[in-house]
Amino acid sequence: MSRWKVLPAELDPRVRQLVVRLRRLKDHSGLSIRQLAARTGYSAKSWERYLGARSLPPAEALAALARVCGEDPARLLALREVAAEGWTAMPEQPLVASHLPSPEPAPRSPERRALRIAIVAGSVTLVLAVSSAVLVTVRIMDANSSGGPGASSTATTRSAAPLAAPTAASPYPCRIQRTDGLWYAGNSRTQQENLAVGNAGPDVAEAQCLLRRAGISPGGIDGIFGPLTEHAVKQFQKRSGLVVDGMVGPHTWKALRG
Repeated sequence: MSRWKVLPAELDPRVRQLVVRLRRLKDHSGLSIRQLAARTGYSAKSWERYLGARSLPPAEALAALARVCGEDPARLLALREVAAEGWTAMPEQPLVASHLPSPEPAPRSPERRALRIAIVAGSVTLVLAVSSAVLVTVRIMDANSSGGPGASSTATTRSAAPLAAPTAASPYPCRIQRTDGLWYAGNSRTQQENLAVGNAGPDVAEAQCLLRRAGISPGGIDGIFGPLTEHAVKQFQKRSGLVVDGMVGPHTWKALRG
């Protein structure tokens, strides 16, 4: 567990509640600040400010953290909405001197607050869904182009005789073969890529095919890391004597390919 610096006594309770929750999620994930930065796309210095109550994290950062830690993003966004009302000053923004007093913001009604939370949560969900759809569409286009009249002989060899042919619902094939003592499914050759709920693409499809080869169903081979794939990964990790965290990392890849 991390040894966190004690939060200032004068910190608004609403801000304190958000920061404490973020610290618990970070500790529970077992990730370092640098690993958290790599998984979420926000720098380590940014997370140090967020977790040190020196800066209010943006909604997108909380959505990324929720994806990495398996948390419901709506909960974090609700806590952020409440904390924003108690935030008195942002450290990164310089204070501008003025001889006029600042007007007090009008209080928000519970209905407006709930509506804003719902809109932000819906926007984050839509972005994640669109990103996954784009990745799937690109993969389908690549598969179609590789089988066209102008495709090279190498591409034809790679796409020949799949064990599980791609369909509209499952655009990724599973061409299981053993090379140099390792199992491959024809979608990715990675052995290091870290995958978790919210990820999408050929690396996820590769893991899904290898899970199916191991006798554990991840649902469809759709290249989307959802709850069914997470459950299958946990089953495989438990059976293989690995840390059961539902994420595919180097150790899980090694077991899947071995």
